[in-house]
Amino acid sequence: MPYRMIRVSNTMRHMLHLPGGQRVISYSWDDGSFQVWDLEKGTQVGEEWEDKDGEVLGMALSPGGKTVATGNMDGIVKLWNIDTGKVIKTWTGHTNPVRCVCWNPDGGQVVSGTEHGRFRKDATFRVWDVESGKTNLGPINTDMENTWAVCYSPDGKMIATAGSDLKIWDANSGELLKTIKRFFTCLAWTSDGKTLIAGESKIDTATWAVLDMGKTYVNSISLSPNECILASTTHFDKTVQLWNLETNQLIGTPLYHEAYVNSVTFSADGRFLFTSCIYGCIYTWDLSAIVKEASFLLDIVSLHFISSSIALICSPG
Repeated sequence: MPYRMIRVSNTMRHMLHLPGGQRVISYSWDDGSFQVWDLEKGTQVGEEWEDKDGEVLGMALSPGGKTVATGNMDGIVKLWNIDTGKVIKTWTGHTNPVRCVCWNPDGGQVVSGTEHGRFRKDATFRVWDVESGKTNLGPINTDMENTWAVCYSPDGKMIATAGSDLKIWDANSGELLKTIKRFFTCLAWTSDGKTLIAGESKIDTATWAVLDMGKTYVNSISLSPNECILASTTHFDKTVQLWNLETNQLIGTPLYHEAYVNSVTFSADGRFLFTSCIYGCIYTWDLSAIVKEASFLLDIVSLHFISSSIALICSPG
């Protein structure tokens, strides 16, 4: 059972966990608005942010946690100040809908990827300079119909794009470095750069070998802060799966929801998992309780209480 559940009036498409541990921001495709929620009180914080320039397809929080980048149906990329809820930068140049956005590690650049559109039948990506708003790289043709996800490597030297193929690019020159003929819609990179996670698959970046843990079609993933646990969702069974990335095994039973889950994210301290349903529910899951119930994992996962917060740490064996 979830630790807490908040019902909201709008249908939700995206959700991000904000700094401080108690707030998330959700995007509603009913009216094109953003709402900030206090997770403990279950109430909305402040006024809604409105985006009148078209449906938001992708959003990402900056490394410093102060700014949200969004990609719109009309091809616009925007930067939002999370304290004021106001647009601080607007970038135009894409002719197709912007499906996904990602910040580079130092927050100085944003990469945006598009899907096919009326004017271009192929997908592209481009890199924006945050300070000047100029395009540093691109547009680069991915030779795919859709770019479902973009992700910088931890050192900022490579960009991964996911769609009908998984492709790795040089972040400075735009040179194509590697192509893996697999369909993926979501990406995450471990902090050491050694593993790229695509859906429920782990990819060794030294050899580019693919290890499949579960389903090939996953619509959303999130990596825990200590990088020991992967949370994944699918459109088909209204659940979230938790994976032990050391053993490549499932943790406990699936986390069931009332409708299909469209976003999943961990708290900064790794204690909680936040998920959202399309039909207006935000769930909070207590990971410490889930791990304790999954007793077969106790030999590799230990719980440490630090300053009243729970951190999930993988032990060597």
